[in-house]
Amino acid sequence: MDFTNVITLLGGVALFLFGMSFMAGGLEKMSGGRLERILERMTSNVFKGVLLGTMVTALIQSSSATTVMVVGFVNAGIMKLAQTVGIIMGANIGTTATSLILGMNDIDSGFFLLRLLKPSSLAPIISVIGVMLYMFSSRGGKKNIAGQIFLGFGVLFFGMLTMETAVAPLKDIPEFADILMRFTNPLLGLLAGMLLTAIIQSSSASVGILQALSTTGAIPFSAAAPIILGQNIGTCVTALISGIGASKNAKRAALIHLYFNIIGTVIFLIGIYAVQAVFTLPFWDDIVNRSMIASFHLVFNIGSTLVLLPFSKGILWLATKSLRETGEREDEGPASGVLDERFLTSPSVALARAHDAVVHMGRLASLNFSDSVLLLENCDEKITERIKTRENDLDILEVAIEHYLLKLTDRELTDRENMLHMQLLHSTGDVERIGDYAINIAEAAQEKSKLGTSFSGSALKELKAISSAVEEILNLTIDSYIHDEVEEANRIEPIEQVIDLMTEMLKTRHIARLKKGNCQTEAGALFLELLINFERIADHCSNIALYVIQANISSGQAGFFDSHEYVRKLHQGKKDEYNRVFAEYESTYLEPLRKIEI
Repeated sequence: MDFTNVITLLGGVALFLFGMSFMAGGLEKMSGGRLERILERMTSNVFKGVLLGTMVTALIQSSSATTVMVVGFVNAGIMKLAQTVGIIMGANIGTTATSLILGMNDIDSGFFLLRLLKPSSLAPIISVIGVMLYMFSSRGGKKNIAGQIFLGFGVLFFGMLTMETAVAPLKDIPEFADILMRFTNPLLGLLAGMLLTAIIQSSSASVGILQALSTTGAIPFSAAAPIILGQNIGTCVTALISGIGASKNAKRAALIHLYFNIIGTVIFLIGIYAVQAVFTLPFWDDIVNRSMIASFHLVFNIGSTLVLLPFSKGILWLATKSLRETGEREDEGPASGVLDERFLTSPSVALARAHDAVVHMGRLASLNFSDSVLLLENCDEKITERIKTRENDLDILEVAIEHYLLKLTDRELTDRENMLHMQLLHSTGDVERIGDYAINIAEAAQEKSKLGTSFSGSALKELKAISSAVEEILNLTIDSYIHDEVEEANRIEPIEQVIDLMTEMLKTRHIARLKKGNCQTEAGALFLELLINFERIADHCSNIALYVIQANISSGQAGFFDSHEYVRKLHQGKKDEYNRVFAEYESTYLEPLRKIEI
């Protein structure tokens, strides 16, 4: 084996890793984050967790990715620690999918269709299909994503075939066989498997490399078995690294992955060597091939799961005891956990987390508005402090969300994800402005108290009426944004128009009061300032409602929705439903105003 073979081997490994990553990216886009969101809603049923972990990992082709996602969910408080045990066990089973597919290269049959399933035969076919779909389909469309999946599979297979070609000369080198025989020592075999997997951070890839080496006909089962067991421990490195800087429970989730693989490996290692010592396994010294490696990899992971499943609570207890509570308070900032950078590997999940953060901002802004209105009647210092605390959290969240979304610009997003990304940025700004207007209302209330002035009875009734309308539009906006509900979003523009009419009416009525001398000049200026803030809050609610409507009527095609044109047409050709909702809010909020004496 010369220098050229070494370069070819490294190239094959690079192709294999790139193909796996490229294919996983396509599968992630195809799922649209649905798989990860299923993980979020997972119950504490450990058996369902195993099935789900197996399914998700088999589809995204990476147990490390599944485990890192689980660590992120625990860190965000979305998933409880107990829920992770079954998913992590299942992830180990699901990761065997790649090696099982590569093991099909050992199919030796005269039946044409079976020969066609061999990766060596299938690689060119799916690569051609993948290239055609990927290059000649709209970027981010379903055909383009399917092309990415096919192309990733094809590159992965070609990487495997390149590795096999590169290591072929090793079968004629006696020293290579001697080196491999040293790995029959279980400790050396374990260490080799652990180091290889820890370096490339993928058990699927390291098992694939072992399968490529097996084509030299120099690896006995006694050497392959401990290497495979070590590979399962080495893959835990990714989750352990992801746990750095995370919460205690998130770190414990990474430890569950480690403990499960270590305990399973020890049990298997003791069991297989005990059986060999007593009965002498007939295949112990047999030369392994790709399918044998894949089979042992599968048997080990299924066997470990079956053996340790009844003791899942014990593994959970061990992880919990390994990281005891220190009494120190962990970071509980407004953006802590939710905007976890671990989710950036799955843009759809990262966007969902950013959406949750914007929703939290909306709730804070809504609470500040309600409290600010209370200050108009009674300037309470405790309420003022609550408002300031929330406003500080709003400012922190705005910066955190914008930075988080900025990091997503480096990722390849689908058209719909690009649209959601843009909407989240705009929504963040709109919600932050709502919070600012709530602060303006609070400051106006404080100014009123400081000046010792007061509003007339009719002015107070008017402020109460318009603040009730603004509170309703805020609640409608948050609800429609949370549930992505178009029906609720469609109610926002009519009530926003009613609030505009209320504002104009109240300005006219207030000027009339000033002329009659029924209102103090200082109070009059504050009254008009409050109306401006109420109206602008409603305007921003309207903007957010339009984002919800856009997401549901534009079929995920960014750039095809002109919000200003949509509103203009809506106002010009008001539909029956719009008119009905407008009349409902007019009756609720506008009509009572006319009955209040100036």
